[in-house]
Amino acid sequence: MEFDLAIIGSGGAAFAAAIAASRQGLSVVMVERGTVGGTCVNTGCVPSKALLAAAEARHGAQAAARFPGIRAGAGEVAAGELNAGKADLVAGMRAEKYTGLATEHGWEILAGAARFVPGPALRVELHEGGTRTVEAAHYLIATGSTPSVPPVDGIAATGYLTSATAMELSELPESVLVVGGNYVGLEQAQLLARLGVRVDVVEMLDRLAPTEEPEISEAVSGVFRDEKIGVHAGTTLAGVHRDGEGIRAELHGSDGDSYELRAQELLVATGRTPVTDGLDLDSVGVRLGESGEVAVDAGLRTDNPRIWAAGDVTGHPQFVYVAGAHGTLVVDNAFHGAARELDYHHLPRVTFTDPAIAAAGLTEAEAQQAGYDCDTRVLPLRYVPRAQVNRDTRGLVKLVAEHGTGRLLGAHMLAEGAGDVIATAVHALHSSMSVYELGELWCPYLTMAEALKLAAQTYTRDITTLSCCAA
Repeated sequence: MEFDLAIIGSGGAAFAAAIAASRQGLSVVMVERGTVGGTCVNTGCVPSKALLAAAEARHGAQAAARFPGIRAGAGEVAAGELNAGKADLVAGMRAEKYTGLATEHGWEILAGAARFVPGPALRVELHEGGTRTVEAAHYLIATGSTPSVPPVDGIAATGYLTSATAMELSELPESVLVVGGNYVGLEQAQLLARLGVRVDVVEMLDRLAPTEEPEISEAVSGVFRDEKIGVHAGTTLAGVHRDGEGIRAELHGSDGDSYELRAQELLVATGRTPVTDGLDLDSVGVRLGESGEVAVDAGLRTDNPRIWAAGDVTGHPQFVYVAGAHGTLVVDNAFHGAARELDYHHLPRVTFTDPAIAAAGLTEAEAQQAGYDCDTRVLPLRYVPRAQVNRDTRGLVKLVAEHGTGRLLGAHMLAEGAGDVIATAVHALHSSMSVYELGELWCPYLTMAEALKLAAQTYTRDITTLSCCAA
């Protein structure tokens, strides 16, 4: 074989596999038909969080009045300059963490579109012209996912933004209607609103953040309404059209009411679809699942024993850290017969709103569906000293434990820095720790991490009767 491993795609899963293979002396080739680096660095995590940080800084200037004696304000946003700075950051990270690493580790990246042919082998239509056939001992499909668009009347003719194209605007629109109230839609909505755009969010299910705990959904809705973001939960976008005044959206509520909303632009954030087009998977016996994902077993092998898949294209949780773990697992399983599988039960997730949403483990509903008798606690942040001194008590912590044993089943948080705090809960879940043990862990005073400890202590005591630093 020409190579040990041939990879289609160049995102998190692809690079994790390529680095793991090259470190073991295996020969690697990578094929990319678009921009090297995949979603995370180019159109996902890096640019979105960079812009969210900028929007938070602007909002912080406006919100500084919550501190007595502080006077601050924010002016107009120069969207072109903001996006240029974001583009420079993305280009630098792409060069440092992707193209530069490929050169350092010594594998070739072919710029072109790959498809499978019987063998199996890859036929690559090179962007520079010509065709190249690649043969390898094993193949990895790591083509990621792309924003999906719902079948709404008029949406194709009207035109719309996605989470990727919304971050490329040289001028900010006056108003935006965001369709989708899960993590991408929430982040984009608050980002735009804090940059001065009038925003409405439409969510088909009965609450924002519908996969999170109801208490968190309710609190997030309150945060959005306080920031003048329109919240339309339990509402379906039935049709959309563009006229001389912008977008005209027809909305149907769950109560049977219909009404119109107007906005200058429409942003669709209704999930992502695995990218498998043009791969000719049928020719090598690779099957797709019901949602268009590449079907794999627990070890990420497809129906063809020499072809593997990793990351978003498999339909697993769409996080770059999952993709990275998949990439190294594939190398272990393909070349060493390790038969490794991943355990997702304590997988953390973060929505980078402000305050942020973070969770790990089971929700109360999921635990009940799994047959657990649950014992839950909800701690509002007004009881957390760090939130009090920040003069920002928006948010809460909810813990889900097994009744009797107190074993932690899930941790859920809406708070500043929740994404950092949830790492402690991941450790507790991984260690099968009880809430009683979690409540006795050392925790530095006046940190947001103390919220997790205080929530655990509510299982054994009334924390409102404790002094501010009592254990």
